[in-house]
Amino acid sequence: MTITPVILCGGSGSRMWPLSRGAYPKQFLSLYGDESLLQQTATRLKGLPDVVAPLLISNNEQRFLVAEQLRAVGVVNAKIVLEPIGRNTAPAVAVAAVIALENNPDAILMVLPSDHVIAHRTVFQQLVVQAASVAAQGKLVTFGIAPTEPHTGYGYIRRGAKLLNTTYDVAAFVEKPNIERAKAFLATGEYYWNSGMFMFRADVYLAELEKYQPKMLEQVRAAVAGSVRDLDFVRLELDAFAACPADSIDYAVMEHTEHAAVIAAADLGWNDIGSWAALAEVSTADTEGNNLVGDVMIEGVSNSYIRSESRMIAAIGVDHLVIVETADAILVAHKDKVQDVKNIVNRLQAAGRSESMMHRKVYRPWGSYEGLDSGARFQVKRIIVNPGAALSLQMHYHRAEHWIVVSGTARVVNGDQTLLLCENQSTYIPIGATHRLENPGKFPLEMIEVQSGSYLGEDDIVRFEDTYGRVEVK
Repeated sequence: MTITPVILCGGSGSRMWPLSRGAYPKQFLSLYGDESLLQQTATRLKGLPDVVAPLLISNNEQRFLVAEQLRAVGVVNAKIVLEPIGRNTAPAVAVAAVIALENNPDAILMVLPSDHVIAHRTVFQQLVVQAASVAAQGKLVTFGIAPTEPHTGYGYIRRGAKLLNTTYDVAAFVEKPNIERAKAFLATGEYYWNSGMFMFRADVYLAELEKYQPKMLEQVRAAVAGSVRDLDFVRLELDAFAACPADSIDYAVMEHTEHAAVIAAADLGWNDIGSWAALAEVSTADTEGNNLVGDVMIEGVSNSYIRSESRMIAAIGVDHLVIVETADAILVAHKDKVQDVKNIVNRLQAAGRSESMMHRKVYRPWGSYEGLDSGARFQVKRIIVNPGAALSLQMHYHRAEHWIVVSGTARVVNGDQTLLLCENQSTYIPIGATHRLENPGKFPLEMIEVQSGSYLGEDDIVRFEDTYGRVEVK
């Protein structure tokens, strides 16, 4: 019995704005502990018996974030599959099942969201071993979280007949209830929160999907068959996957199958971090009920979550608030209203505001850049290039660039010249000049870039060569 972990990491996490953005969502953030939520999900598997390297389902925009974060925590040989378009969890898991069966006809999938907190790893691993034994018998096992309060933000699972230890047949899946129904569920002791974690044999899942969603399975198989390898990534075929119906595992399979089971997950320390208030619940609080992160100074504040990322926050005489500061946005919300953050994100998107998608600091496969200042015809950026990394060979139609090395060593292609620049040295890249920036050293290269011209958008880039497969022009 071999277990293949399937980590779903394509979500947007809009309820955790302004820290979570479309291009850098919450699974990549260190919200709880030093590691990101994705890294915690991957390292949580260490020590489990009969577990192979994980299979991750991501998207094109975040592929290098996934790869780099796994590398940073020593997770090797992971397979990263790129969806060309989001189609919810049922097709994503079907892709994983088809791929897993190519290597092992008896593969058991352990499906995990990448953005949950599980505080008690030992308990989690014990539950995985128990769930795997039930899944091996042909059951589709979901992890039901023993409820601690009448929560209205989760779907519920009602247990049926007992199968083994704390595993039961599923009697019913229930949509998110109102508070009265949630209280009634809690009183019976027969209901669990639906965690979105599953274990089942890959062949059993595909058989059930074929029974209830045959079109979905057909398109998934075509997308996998037409996939191509790109560096360390597997790219699904676009047209086939785009034609795939979009649905969740619950709606597509679990609510219809006769083989659903639920394992009662108590004492797991589970939280889906679905809002800033949820994060506050699992974070360490002071004697006044405050969770303070970063450079924060308070006076007469209680029951508040206050987080500073770049500047000092001072708060006086407030209660039950969430205050989150980033370099380009500040959120102030009552704890009871934090679910409405998504409405702000929707309005930002409708207005075409970049703050819904991008941070001021933007990560790239070669490092990062951060906007420092800008005006009508200029822009100043701080650029960090990782050791051994290189930007693409490129040119711009509308802007010139001045590069100043702050620390480290830069190898620069500038037209017909190749230069080696050290600290405090600089060069000028005229409009239309072919150029490239590389860090040949063993330490990060830090530079200041000053752009000037009539148009300074990121889409004014023509790439001729690129280490990371982003070439538009041959």
